[in-house]
Amino acid sequence: MKKPQVFTVHDIARMAGVSAMTVSRALNTPERVAPATLLKVREVVSQTGFVPNGMAGGLRSSRARLVAAVLPTLTGPVFQETVRSLNQALDERGYQLMIGQSGYDASREDALLDAIIRRRPDGIVLTGIMHSVEGRRQLLAAGIPVVETWDLTPTPIDMLVGFSHEGIGEAVCHFLHQRGYRQPLLLGANDDRARLRMGGFRRAARALGLAAEVPAVLVPAPTTLGSGRSGLVAALADHPDTDAVFCSSDMLALGVLIEAQARGLSVPGQLAVVGLGDLEFAASLQPALTTVRIDGTRIGRTAAQFIDDRAEGRTVDQPIVDIGFEIVSRASA
Repeated sequence: MKKPQVFTVHDIARMAGVSAMTVSRALNTPERVAPATLLKVREVVSQTGFVPNGMAGGLRSSRARLVAAVLPTLTGPVFQETVRSLNQALDERGYQLMIGQSGYDASREDALLDAIIRRRPDGIVLTGIMHSVEGRRQLLAAGIPVVETWDLTPTPIDMLVGFSHEGIGEAVCHFLHQRGYRQPLLLGANDDRARLRMGGFRRAARALGLAAEVPAVLVPAPTTLGSGRSGLVAALADHPDTDAVFCSSDMLALGVLIEAQARGLSVPGQLAVVGLGDLEFAASLQPALTTVRIDGTRIGRTAAQFIDDRAEGRTVDQPIVDIGFEIVSRASA
């Protein structure tokens, strides 16, 4: 894979026809630079995708031994296994892990990436695929090893370890259909990955002759037990014939199970419930939760190996790894 060109302050100065000191001032104290000159420098920065180094110039050649991970939420338990294994694998290799919370807003993620890139870590691990044009530009221009996780794409920024969300949706639909459920409903977070799973589920449903458009209830991300309860209330109000619910997280599914019990609904007799994540509590519920198992440990360890290989100048022969997934069948479906 061809490495992107990395520009220096001196490159920007030459292209803008100014001194390196003027470029530095334009980036750090723009109020001290004439408007016309400032505009010229900013145009070159935009064209090249130049990312200024937030570390001292004398440290440029030294290794930070730092890896940054970007998560949409620090409270979501579904990512904890990946973070634990990533941290452990990096620690074994002599790196420190820095974690940033991006939320589910693209502009906030771009701002966080800008702050991270300025610190010149040895690698960046992203949760999900980078969809933002600005964020992708920043990462390509920085020349820092990047691992995208928890998703798949044929065009990663650099390296990728994940699985197909659309494939999960299709597989869960077939799983429920084989068990005789014909009125499924989707209950999920309003985020890109959950929508991909819904899309896969709906395509499979149409192919199986189920509803032309399987109904869905969207709740804010990150999902909670409470949004699982309120989501089922809303679902049954509009779709009382629902006989199966596929939830975008185990936490949502737990809320659905509690609300179903409060309403006297038999699970799985009247309502099947499927979650995602296979969190620690899933097997201990009554009934035990059917869910989709993601090997978060493998994601974390593979991402750490990718970063270390690239940082040490080793070739990554297989930069895209699909770890797959597993439907864990239990009593709730």
